[in-house]
Amino acid sequence: MNDADVSKQIQQMVRFIRQEAEEKANEISVSAEEEFNIEKLQLVEAEKKKIRQEYEKKGKQVEIRKKIEYSMQLNASRIKVLQAQDDVVNAMKESASKDLLNVSRDHHVYKKLLKDLIVQGLVRLKEPAVLLRCRKDDVHLVESVLDSAKEEYASKVNVHPPEIFIDSVHLPPAPSHHNAHGPFCSGGVVLASRDGKIVCENTLDARLDVAFRKKLPEIRKWLFGRVAA
Repeated sequence: MNDADVSKQIQQMVRFIRQEAEEKANEISVSAEEEFNIEKLQLVEAEKKKIRQEYEKKGKQVEIRKKIEYSMQLNASRIKVLQAQDDVVNAMKESASKDLLNVSRDHHVYKKLLKDLIVQGLVRLKEPAVLLRCRKDDVHLVESVLDSAKEEYASKVNVHPPEIFIDSVHLPPAPSHHNAHGPFCSGGVVLASRDGKIVCENTLDARLDVAFRKKLPEIRKWLFGRVAA
């Protein structure tokens, strides 16, 4: 083999090696680009997912705030409604309380009522000796019915007529413009055992309170159409 053949063969080998290198370089370049595109796509998808999660989180926070605000507004409205209902009920009770003052003005009716209240108190206490307290203005009316009240009680429960002592301390007077904010009593009596351990408050105001509490669900249903929970 002469020099020309050797040189030709060497050139062929160089071209072959160069072609192999170029092909390998192209493969590496294509592979690197594919890996780059895949990584870029993964990064983009990860960022998209992060943005979606952040958006969903903020959306949930907005919904929670809306629900809280709605609940607060609803509760505030309910409180206003309940307050308005209470105002109506209290005004009704206040009106009834004022009407009680008219009861004691009719002495004939009030005298009989005092007797019934005394008898009722005696039946509740069932004591042989009782202390009775009334308004100063009612002392003479109480004294006038005391004997008949004792006899009626004794007949009802089949006992001896009890001793009744009228207390020197009186119940407060009826409300007036001069004593609008002080203690008052619209009428009636308070009976107690001599030791003071058992007390029966049978004033008109106490009876109104008891009746009002007992009838309150019916009153609310009549006024507002349903019984408040």
